[in-house]
Amino acid sequence: MSTLAKQHAPGLYVGVDNHRWWKEAAVYQIYPASFLDTNEDGWGDVPGITKKLDYLKDLGVDVIWVSPIYKSPQADMGYDIADYEDIDPSYGTLEDVDTLIKEANSRGMKLVMDLVVNHTSNEHAWFLDSRSSKSSPKRDWYIWKPPKYDADGNRQPPNNWAQILGEANSAWTWDEATQEYYLSLFTPEQPDLNWENPAVRSAVHDILRFWLDRGCSGFRMDVINLISKVQEFPDAPIAVPTHKYQPGDKFYANGPRLHEWLKEIRREVLSKYDTITVGEMPFVRDEDEIIRIVGAESEELNMIFAFDLVDIDNVPGDFKFTLYDWNARDLKRIVNRLQRLMIERNGWNSLFVENHDQPRSVSRYTDDSDEWREYGAKLLCLMQTTLAGTLYVYQGEELGMRNVPASWGPEEYKDIESINFWKKYNKLYPNNQEKLSLARKILQKKARDNARTPVQWTSAPHAGFTSPNSTPWMRVNDDYKTINAEAQIANPQSTQGTLSVHAFWKRGLENRKSHKDVFVYGDFELIDANDEKVIAYRRWSKDEAFITVLNLSGEKLSWEGLADFKVRRWVAGNYDERDLDQHPKSGKLELRPWEALLGLCE
Repeated sequence: MSTLAKQHAPGLYVGVDNHRWWKEAAVYQIYPASFLDTNEDGWGDVPGITKKLDYLKDLGVDVIWVSPIYKSPQADMGYDIADYEDIDPSYGTLEDVDTLIKEANSRGMKLVMDLVVNHTSNEHAWFLDSRSSKSSPKRDWYIWKPPKYDADGNRQPPNNWAQILGEANSAWTWDEATQEYYLSLFTPEQPDLNWENPAVRSAVHDILRFWLDRGCSGFRMDVINLISKVQEFPDAPIAVPTHKYQPGDKFYANGPRLHEWLKEIRREVLSKYDTITVGEMPFVRDEDEIIRIVGAESEELNMIFAFDLVDIDNVPGDFKFTLYDWNARDLKRIVNRLQRLMIERNGWNSLFVENHDQPRSVSRYTDDSDEWREYGAKLLCLMQTTLAGTLYVYQGEELGMRNVPASWGPEEYKDIESINFWKKYNKLYPNNQEKLSLARKILQKKARDNARTPVQWTSAPHAGFTSPNSTPWMRVNDDYKTINAEAQIANPQSTQGTLSVHAFWKRGLENRKSHKDVFVYGDFELIDANDEKVIAYRRWSKDEAFITVLNLSGEKLSWEGLADFKVRRWVAGNYDERDLDQHPKSGKLELRPWEALLGLCE
């Protein structure tokens, strides 16, 4: 055992018996509407995914997670499902999915479906039956409540919970026909299912079996921790005094029966298959609660998406569309907490800084200007590929795709959350250019639309996403002529000795697999926790150790955190790698703006 390993002997590594394929996998998320259009209707489709399997295999992808492709009215881009066992015609057919699974498997890759069962579409047959009358057999498949009345006799929702995708609105929707409200935490078109009803849970189990028997290898479970609500449905405390409706997550996130129902899913369905499961779980911070879900003995889920990193720029306690200054110390506090939690308590992390619900990471965490974008994108790659957990890469992240330009007007934003936000500001501050300019700034920095522009495949019209004669469902980012997959694959290394973002990701995924005992299963120690600009940590197994150093600033600086360590050689960096040997192996380290280094330790 090396000297480094001996320093942290208790609970040092996840043992060989705990090695699992899903821990070592690189998962690639596909947002299908924006991935690749093959039938020239301007909308991505399942055959487009199949067409790019060789590209994904070459990148180093093991698992493909596809955002919802089920039949849907598309009120929330497919997260409003009308039929769980059929494919929306805009994406293709069930046979197209069968072909995708077959072709993926032939390349040693697996398919993960997006399971959205906190709510359905209001056009799902279950809900149409439920709202048909108060005596419907499916009435209690959803959450219905009578109205309240204020002192003046005005009808009011059952409580003061705010809608998640439109915080100015109530989470309850009035149904004129049956004179009751139904709970719709996201949009009125997405009524929440009543998981207290055993028939609902049984129907969900059948959905899982349908896809697993078809060859699916697991599920990303959308907002799965919202399925259990406090049944008294009390008012939420006033957290945002300027709003009528308040964040109610205290009463609908990680509710009283969540663990019971997750264990039921595992027992009744998942235990009979070899699956990967990841739960999207917003509003979760309590470490005991996290381990109850992802601990090795929990019998619930393999891992969750912890929101700590992607909430870093939210004003604490406020809504998403706020701007908060943070620094490297904040980020590494989060990284250290989650890394140490899983190592010490035998749980498992997911690693991600991007997905369809978040802005582009290079714009969020670094500097996405033409001068620094590539350095920032590769810095984030080096960070993610050297941390412990299952790695999730979002489409276009491997190219360094960035947020939409600030010049785009609000009419370019297609997401319901963005539309609701813009409407709210126009209602609150009509003709107030200062406030409306702020709203536009917030949208450009944080809107989900930033991640939903079509993938930039080539420099051809519409970035090769669709034919030149088609109109993409959403505008392609203006920078596609210089930022695209074709250009980066054709020129993996510049004349200055720097790798393209794509080549850097490909090598990073290869390196992660080659040294999985360190980067997947090894121990973790944060270095120089108080520095506000540099994130540094070391990872090690019984045989080798590495140190990662990331300058999370646009400044040149001297970092002395290397004083206690000895680097044998620097093996990777996001600048000209021909100069790697010029960096000192110990002592003071001079770092350039957004510089990232990986060193093999003595």
